[in-house]
Amino acid sequence: MSGGISASIATGRLRAEGMGSNDHAIPFLEQDYEALRQECLETGCLFQDPSFLAEPPSLGFKELAPFSAKTRDVEWMRPTELTDDPQFILGGATRTDICQGALGDCWLLAAIASLTLNERLLHRVVPHGQSFQEDYAGIFHFQFWQFGEWVDVVIDDRLPTKNGEIMFVHSAEGNEFWSALLEKAYAKLNGSYEALSGGSTTEGFEDFTGGVSEMYELRKAPRDLYRIIGKALDRGSLLGCSIDITSAFDMESVTFKKLVKGHAYSVTGLKKVDYQGQVERLIRVRNPWGQVEWTGAWSDNSPEWDELDPSEREDLHLKMEDGEFWMSFQEFLRQFSRLEICNLTADALSEDGLSHWNTIKFHGMWRRGSTAGGCRNHPNTFWINPQYKITLLEEDDDPEDEEVACSFLVALMQKDRRRYRKQGQDMHTIGFAIYEIPEEYRGCQNVHLKKDFFLTHSSCARSETFVNLREVSNRLSLPPGEYLIVPSTFESGQEADFVLRVFTEKQSETEELDDEISADLEDEDDISEDDIEDSFKSMFSQLAGEDMEISVRELRTILNRVVTRHEDLKTDGFSMESCRSMVSLMDKDGTARLGLVEFQMLWNKIRKWLVIYREYDMDKSGSMSSYEMRLAVESAGFKLNNRLNQVLVARYAENEAVDFDNFICCLVKLEAMFRSFQQLDKEGEGVAEMNITEWLYMTMCG
Repeated sequence: MSGGISASIATGRLRAEGMGSNDHAIPFLEQDYEALRQECLETGCLFQDPSFLAEPPSLGFKELAPFSAKTRDVEWMRPTELTDDPQFILGGATRTDICQGALGDCWLLAAIASLTLNERLLHRVVPHGQSFQEDYAGIFHFQFWQFGEWVDVVIDDRLPTKNGEIMFVHSAEGNEFWSALLEKAYAKLNGSYEALSGGSTTEGFEDFTGGVSEMYELRKAPRDLYRIIGKALDRGSLLGCSIDITSAFDMESVTFKKLVKGHAYSVTGLKKVDYQGQVERLIRVRNPWGQVEWTGAWSDNSPEWDELDPSEREDLHLKMEDGEFWMSFQEFLRQFSRLEICNLTADALSEDGLSHWNTIKFHGMWRRGSTAGGCRNHPNTFWINPQYKITLLEEDDDPEDEEVACSFLVALMQKDRRRYRKQGQDMHTIGFAIYEIPEEYRGCQNVHLKKDFFLTHSSCARSETFVNLREVSNRLSLPPGEYLIVPSTFESGQEADFVLRVFTEKQSETEELDDEISADLEDEDDISEDDIEDSFKSMFSQLAGEDMEISVRELRTILNRVVTRHEDLKTDGFSMESCRSMVSLMDKDGTARLGLVEFQMLWNKIRKWLVIYREYDMDKSGSMSSYEMRLAVESAGFKLNNRLNQVLVARYAENEAVDFDNFICCLVKLEAMFRSFQQLDKEGEGVAEMNITEWLYMTMCG
């Protein structure tokens, strides 16, 4: 546990220093491209990646599992073995370099195809200076955005082939390999090639740009969608579209005009033309398969082109690649179901005065029993979800809009779910709700709002639906003010890490709402033997024996005898370790035993904590649920943040239930640690200094 905590503190510090930013990518699996390449050049050996082996498990786990029909006779070959003249990129990266193979990752290929339209973005993902000619060492690298950070992924160039043909992505020419190697690097990042099967184009868009996506259902498209698309293309945004499938038989079935259902296309251009005296709005779409194209109006050889001015017709045809076609915008709205737009954030935009969003991001987690509260259908636990405050300061300057409002976009993304497919897991169903912060909490940061607030206040905005996609995002508009965002899974108790990003058009402030860590420790009772009742003294002398002190073992016997009399308390009995902690907390004279006064003080604490335990065991089951424990710990005087509540649940709860002995041990430990800290924090500033001896003494004896 402590190793994980120290690692996460270290990660936080690296992030603060800019690690993972656009120009300071994190080496994936700590593999340094330059160092590995140099080593290969010096030894004269071609790179063989030990972390993504040229072996069956790298292909997949189900349809592409080892020994499956699809993986039989697979050979891993380097481009130098496949052709005499392999090229990394030939004449610039173009859409024809991306032809789909035997993997259902058209969503990814549509995203790569859009990437080729913007050379700056492309070389963010596909770094310059890689080739099969100069200093070739069988090693390549690519950079992807992953959940708020850029990572640099190193691969060797052994590609899966069958009968001398590349199995997956390949170029139409056959001797250009950047797209196949890019797909391999992305497969490595996600655990296998098969992990890439099925997905939404926005996923690829975001991992290539760090941007944020929006989705439009074309059945209910906004009136100004043509303008939105034009603006997006001008801004260098990436666009994808698809046709919904209505049954399993539809998957990749071809409509009578040669559009493919359940298949990802990219949108690559818009144009208005003069057609029969009317302005006709056209849209250009690309199929990553390369050859199956729309055959309706405005398709490659349709009669509509004959009506255009020859120079205009020539111009529009020249700008097309294989698999690309024009269609009328109205037809596009009828034929396609969904449009996805990836808006680029400031770090992906070139410095040419394009307007961009202000971006704030948080890394959070849902953990069973402490922060995985589920959606609002679970009123007992919804409040334990992480909470984030957004302060909208400036309204939009839209002269046409009479309403005073601030536009912002909330994007909630669950992390690493593709990697868990091997274990039979997939995406959780996720969403978020937004609440206006009431007056009494405005300006407060260190407040985690509790159950009663959510029972008496309804949300003022929320994600349109809870969906089992990697990310759910919504563009929203609210009056200036303070709001609370609560991200959650649909069901309670589902565990995942997530990134919450908030994009505002104007100035805003965002922060995590979390309780400030504090302890309301009562002054140690200054009691003497004279203050202790005779009946207690008599009980003590019977228990303590001749030495009139209670050892750890004797304390254990006493406590276990007492709790067994209380049939309403569930307990496995106090352990030696927990009794040792109690003795350590109360032992003032360093004897590792408790005298009469010390035992009386401990007894008073346990009685007080017993009252709290019974109060928060709301269903009178004899044990507390982990979220009841959070309230009980606060009632005992300890305010902890989400992270610490997770630690307590992991340590003291079993199957999300906390029994009496664990509750007492938890409070003893908390009080001991707070008191130790206060002694070391000599200035009372919330900072303690200690040397290695003091640190070890505190941790070993605590």
